[in-house]
Amino acid sequence: MSRDARWKALLELLVERGRLDVEEAAAELEVSAATIRRDFDQLAEQQMLVRTRGGAVVHGVSYELPLRYKTARRASEKQRIAKAVAGLVSPGEAVGLTGGTTTTEVARALAVRADLTSGSPALTIVTNALNIASELAVRPQFKIVLTGGVARPSSYELIGPLADGVLSQITMDVAVLGVVAFDVTHGAAAHDESEAAINRLLRQRAERVVVAADSSKLGQRAFAWICATEAVDTLVTDTAVDAGTVGRFEEAGVRVLTV
Repeated sequence: MSRDARWKALLELLVERGRLDVEEAAAELEVSAATIRRDFDQLAEQQMLVRTRGGAVVHGVSYELPLRYKTARRASEKQRIAKAVAGLVSPGEAVGLTGGTTTTEVARALAVRADLTSGSPALTIVTNALNIASELAVRPQFKIVLTGGVARPSSYELIGPLADGVLSQITMDVAVLGVVAFDVTHGAAAHDESEAAINRLLRQRAERVVVAADSSKLGQRAFAWICATEAVDTLVTDTAVDAGTVGRFEEAGVRVLTV
């Protein structure tokens, strides 16, 4: 197992359990305890975990994995969700995309749609995500509007008042929100309050709102509130969602698509 693969596995175990012992992690990954100690030390230096005597813990309620470590998690579900979300977009529309792994897949799904290969423009994409803008900028049929702001290394998103200034001057047909939690009672949320603020602005400037979230994020709460459930028009998720959850969202007025 490569170091990157081992680090990804360690961080995912930490997110799941909140705490890991050296011996426990070594047994799970089938490596030596000395290797795990070195990994924990190096990850702690990057402020991706907190070192403890004999192990490590996550940073706390706002802890999140950097985007490069989240990409492979539930990848097939995210790709199916992304294709369905892309199908909700009409040629010529202005589309807002927040940062995140699922919205990155939405951008990729839009890029390969056969009916979006030409036009002036075929789509206008508004995003605060540097990686999404970079991937789509090579597509001449898309007009890319990138907000200003300060970059967050863990998510490649631009945040702060510079981003606010751009978003306050535009309107969009649809905003696609990537979230870490979406609950019928508590609404959509993110880990970071600065990211949540940009997501709120994207939602406010759009005619309709789509939440793209795999089923593991439904019924969950997170630190930074984005919007109420009633502000969302459509939820696109995977088929592992239970019927009761679907029913509660539909009762709240949200159209639910499962793929």
